[in-house]
Amino acid sequence: MHVAPITSLQTWFPEHPVLPLWSEPQIPSHLVQSYQERNPNELLPDRAVFDITHPEIVVFEPEQSNGMGILLMPGGGYQRVSVDKEGADSARVLNQAGFTVFVMTYRMPNEGHEFGAWTPLADAQRAMRLVRQLPLASHLSSIGVLGFSAGGHVAASLATSHALDIYPLQDEADRVSAKPDFCALMYPVISMNTDIAHMGSRAELLANLERESDLLRFSLEKQVTSDMPPCFLLHASDDTAVSVENSIVFWQALRQHEIATEMHLFEQGKHGFGIRDAQGLPVAAWPQLLSAWLQNLTEKARR
Repeated sequence: MHVAPITSLQTWFPEHPVLPLWSEPQIPSHLVQSYQERNPNELLPDRAVFDITHPEIVVFEPEQSNGMGILLMPGGGYQRVSVDKEGADSARVLNQAGFTVFVMTYRMPNEGHEFGAWTPLADAQRAMRLVRQLPLASHLSSIGVLGFSAGGHVAASLATSHALDIYPLQDEADRVSAKPDFCALMYPVISMNTDIAHMGSRAELLANLERESDLLRFSLEKQVTSDMPPCFLLHASDDTAVSVENSIVFWQALRQHEIATEMHLFEQGKHGFGIRDAQGLPVAAWPQLLSAWLQNLTEKARR
């Protein structure tokens, strides 16, 4: 598989605006931001970025906006970010439904960054604040978050801990709320409980944390409060990488706190289906299900 350095996602998406999250990020000396192409078919790229030092947002605008924006976090086991399969592919499909999509990369929790295990959440907070400051955001009535797999853990962390003070004020954007208006989680990593945890993500998150309280802090079913946005969950029961129990325990916690929530469980789909690997299966309807749920939320808010 081809591996090479990459400075910016602008290289791959020259027709889209690409925004850096930080003007001068602190970069661990051992990291060189790189990517791996995992599909020999050039028409269906599957690029994973790793050793991320310069997290970015790629803006995908629809031809006709439905007034809603989505900050999208692809997965990658807290070791990399799957830019195409869960990022750009999903963004283009969601564009067809009118969503403005902001695909982001984020730094990893176990690579020596200054915020340690909190680094992905810091990047997510910063990304949401920057998106809300963009001129096109003035035309969006709501901006939520959508996360896949480990990106689902980042997204759910933002939903549960949007107000957590992690990084110092950078500019006026950081005076804006980082709370998403809604949260959508696709086969998400949620719990650090060894019975149901995705052990790879757990190892990356908890590598330098030793207290029992750390395990609870990153088990997001334990972090749900009444200050959560509405949440949409979707998972396949035959997922052998991230157990469906992750979605179930999060749904239960949301219900206990009376947070508006909808969950869809499918018999087939396995893990990481995104868009292209869902074709031919009932789970391929997830963009329509998400769109219908959000439309219903909007209608309820107007009543």
